[in-house]
Amino acid sequence: MTWQERREERFEKWLSAPGVNFVSPEAREGYKARATRIINAIKLEKPDRVPCQIPGGSFPAYYAGFDFKTIMYDYEAMRRAWVKFALDFDSDTVGVAAFTVPGKLYDILDYKLYKWPGNGLPDSASMIQFVEKEYMKADEYDALINNPADFMLRYILPRTWGAFAPMAKLPSISSVIGIPFLMLNAASDPEFRPMFDAINKANEEKDKWLKVVIEVSQAVLEAGYPSEGGGIALAPFDTIADILRGTYGAVMDMYRQPDKLLEAMERLIPLSLQEVKEQADMSLSPTVFIPMHKGDDVFMSDEQFEKFYWPSFRKLLLGLIDEGLVPYMVVDGTYNRRLEYIKDLPRGSVVWVFEKTDMAKAKKVLGGYACIGGNVTGSLLRTGTPEKVKEYCRWLIDTCAPDGGYILTLGASIDNCNPDNLHAIVDTAKQYGVYK
Repeated sequence: MTWQERREERFEKWLSAPGVNFVSPEAREGYKARATRIINAIKLEKPDRVPCQIPGGSFPAYYAGFDFKTIMYDYEAMRRAWVKFALDFDSDTVGVAAFTVPGKLYDILDYKLYKWPGNGLPDSASMIQFVEKEYMKADEYDALINNPADFMLRYILPRTWGAFAPMAKLPSISSVIGIPFLMLNAASDPEFRPMFDAINKANEEKDKWLKVVIEVSQAVLEAGYPSEGGGIALAPFDTIADILRGTYGAVMDMYRQPDKLLEAMERLIPLSLQEVKEQADMSLSPTVFIPMHKGDDVFMSDEQFEKFYWPSFRKLLLGLIDEGLVPYMVVDGTYNRRLEYIKDLPRGSVVWVFEKTDMAKAKKVLGGYACIGGNVTGSLLRTGTPEKVKEYCRWLIDTCAPDGGYILTLGASIDNCNPDNLHAIVDTAKQYGVYK
């Protein structure tokens, strides 16, 4: 099968929504109309009108009268907030509630990569904060490249989850025959017993949280709103620079050990592809959410982008496309100088959502090649009026929507703003974005 044929199978699954018991015939028709709208935009065709997506961020919490900490720890509050947000704003897709991290589980396992309200941040904080460090040392590339699973279990896991600190004591996990004995020895080690207790407690908490997440997703689907993503991935460079080496470490590696950095990124590609495919196969949606952090115009030079960022990322994207999936990139920063590079993908195969990129230039370069969206800024939504929001959205539609291939959406998720400003986005898509 071609990638287009595989994708059509996934689109058909998304449209038919097997196993979803819609609350009414109108909800079923609404679901099909919304999913069709997004699919047509992805394929660079003209839908009935411009699709509109409102990524939630932590806004649903505040809109429902809670704060972010509350919905991290109170799953019933999370349920009420996400369902209210989905039904009140009538977006063409709804993000999954799973992006609301479970605070109790992270407390139990002592997660080190985030700070969150009540754990490193004030109770009033409206988002999580990433804690960037060199969790992987400069001399550990060979360990990652030679045995990624062993490296993640014995090096990264104990450094990023406090409860798993004893895992650093294990010998190399490289023998299939030896693994059962290794785990038996670990189980009898007194240092490992608190870890196993924490795992049991965390698993109980995960089940409570996941039950509500699934129920919320099902309720939103049954009301007629397609889910936003079927998986999540990172560009290989971002995997290294975000999670493993940190920004400073990755930048130094571009100069001090570029070959090891490049080899590690290549090693990550098939692992990421397999993980995302498994996620997507369990989902209705074929879109793969890819937040992009380190490749923007001001972070690295064009030469560095050509060498370190784009080649491995392009391979990952082509692998996802070949599986019939739709990479959905949310691009932090500015990509004005990157547009010609990212044009080099199969026509109508991806979605690029930009935060600060010149949308007129994006349409000029990518129009007819890739679906684009974004650039409704958080500052406009926080400080502007509904009239200003509608005015800007009309400009975006006039600039980017002709001939199809456009989604009206935010450049980034938000925490709090005037709800009327979000309604203004949806209203503009419905009233002004109709294709003739």
